[in-house]
Amino acid sequence: MRAGAFLYPWDVVGDPGAPARLAALGIRQVTLASAYHSTRALTPRHPRHRVVTADHAAVLYPPGQRWQARALRPYTAGDWARGDAYGEAAEALRDAGLDVHSWVVLAHNSRLGADHPATSVVNAHGDRYPWAPCIAQPATRAYLVDLAAEAAVRPGTRGTELESCGWYGLAHLHAHDKIAGVTLGEAGQYLMSLCFCASCREGYAQQGLDPDALASDVRGALEPVWRGEAEDAGWASVEKLIGDRRAAATRAWREETARTLQEAAIGAVRAAAPPGFRILLHADPVPYHCGANAGVDPAHVLSVADGVVVPCTGGAGALEPFAGHATGASVLAANLTVVSGMGGSPATLAADAARAADLGATELRLYHAGLASDADLAHVTEALSRVE
Repeated sequence: MRAGAFLYPWDVVGDPGAPARLAALGIRQVTLASAYHSTRALTPRHPRHRVVTADHAAVLYPPGQRWQARALRPYTAGDWARGDAYGEAAEALRDAGLDVHSWVVLAHNSRLGADHPATSVVNAHGDRYPWAPCIAQPATRAYLVDLAAEAAVRPGTRGTELESCGWYGLAHLHAHDKIAGVTLGEAGQYLMSLCFCASCREGYAQQGLDPDALASDVRGALEPVWRGEAEDAGWASVEKLIGDRRAAATRAWREETARTLQEAAIGAVRAAAPPGFRILLHADPVPYHCGANAGVDPAHVLSVADGVVVPCTGGAGALEPFAGHATGASVLAANLTVVSGMGGSPATLAADAARAADLGATELRLYHAGLASDADLAHVTEALSRVE
């Protein structure tokens, strides 16, 4: 199985030894961040620094002229990735014999939400989620589609992996997070992720719902959650809490919105890319799920994209719905965390990869070669010598 690893440009820029070390792991591809959200990251082998703080979501290359005079446009990076950090890192990695694919984070941008609050998801209580741009808003959709095309198709890049190409909701790795005091469960997460901005209210109305009544119903349905009394039977609980018809109508609106965004983003990348450029989506096979791995309809997404990257740490069962719709050309990449301090299990990588292959995986993605310790990477090297 072909293996690739995720990487940030700052893992390579300023470290001449990084490309050769990465190639020695046994990977064939690097998925290199070109547009990324804010983060604080270790760089345990870099000769100049040990911690990089990316203060805000940014593109890690100079943005193009298409953004002139537009209110919504990508932010440039600060000291953590000045100039064309992506291009510099990509060239060094290619010189080491590695294929470079871009890693593009789309609907996850706290700086955008802070500067343009009206772009954010608004829950039934009126709270805004600045990290979560509402993908139903026309201006936001146009921004995301153009960002996908520009950030994906960088010089010398052979493909892309689009993350957060769909709805983002309540769940978010936020600084000093304090929202785990009440267990929401899958139903609570869905209800707390429903958006009630003007665009979504119009969308619910198109589905035959009164948006004010729906918001009231959602607030009422969440009351048992706050008391710690709610059952959690997944979608069945959503239907029980707000009614079958309302639940189905919200899904119809949200899933169509996500599906058409995915089609538009993939189409824009294809139009900008050279022949043979490969487009994958980070995806969850449950269409109503939110987050970095966007909820998708497996049959639909594999009809428009070249494949998917599926989270498989802790189990690869999410691959099966995709495998049922894959063709011989489809890429099903199992994403396995190899940083032990982040819940990964690099020591069992070979066995985990074998199980993923049995469930349909055609490739591996390893999260994350820049964050892992030397001991974790030693496990990776040993495992890939057997897997490949």
